[in-house]
Amino acid sequence: MEIKEADLNDIPEIVEVLKASLGEEQLELSEKVWRYKHIDNPFGSSVILIAKEDNKIVGVRAFMRWQWQHGDKKYHALRAVDTATHPNHQGKGIFKKLTLRAVDFSRSNDDNFIFNTPNEQSRPGYLKMGWEQVGNIQVGLRPSLSFLKFKKKQKFYKINKNISNSEIKELCTKWNKRLEDKLGLFNPKSPEILKWRYENNPLQKYEVIAGQGFYLAAYLKKRGKFKEFRIAEFIYDEQLLSSKELSNIINNIVNNFSCHIISYAPNLLRLSGKKGHFGPVLTFNALNISDKEKDYFLEIDNWNNSLGDLELF
Repeated sequence: MEIKEADLNDIPEIVEVLKASLGEEQLELSEKVWRYKHIDNPFGSSVILIAKEDNKIVGVRAFMRWQWQHGDKKYHALRAVDTATHPNHQGKGIFKKLTLRAVDFSRSNDDNFIFNTPNEQSRPGYLKMGWEQVGNIQVGLRPSLSFLKFKKKQKFYKINKNISNSEIKELCTKWNKRLEDKLGLFNPKSPEILKWRYENNPLQKYEVIAGQGFYLAAYLKKRGKFKEFRIAEFIYDEQLLSSKELSNIINNIVNNFSCHIISYAPNLLRLSGKKGHFGPVLTFNALNISDKEKDYFLEIDNWNNSLGDLELF
């Protein structure tokens, strides 16, 4: 078995392996989606390794590039995402071989750490390969009464930006500076990142609203009989907008949808509601950081993330 870095010519065959292994019931699998995630990412092209037998791709492992920051120090991070083994070649340990090789490759490339939110079935495997458990992501929850109102509800998401790209850039600069001065890891934002992550995302459509002093991206998530309005991103200038004005912005948007509950990142958005570690479990693999940094990053309360920063897509 040969393990090597993938190149652009491998994309069509990689997509076929993904389809054969995973199907397309939950997520669209296509060259367009693969390029969006792993080539067009503003943080950089992903680390992608493939396993080949008889000159055919039988397995793939991708680490998406990401960036985190603590104070003024930036960290080159990787997000463990897409992986697949062709059904005809399962049971050969291909997933483990690809993952460990990708870890070694990333460490030698001076990347700082890998993070992801694996489910209960895959988490034990990651822990055996050197990942460590950080904890459940913090989430804020507040009830919504929009489902009781008789107003005709919006059926489609829209992008409505009433500020210029330069104003969004200035907003991001202020937001990043505010979080730089605050204790905790954060994901620095830019107009390019926001556009890629929320406005051009082919896997999940978002309601995007931007106005004087704020940028918001959200969507409805069905949970059985309940509907959650998830605020994936809310960047705002606290010098321009009061807590009441922020709440009014959210309520005006939520009223266009029928939902039972609103979720948000409590470390970044001060709203009334219940706050706790209700989200998925974050895991972490230290590559090139000090022991002191590692200990700090292994505390979930030291992550000032939006819900969109750690959302699987």
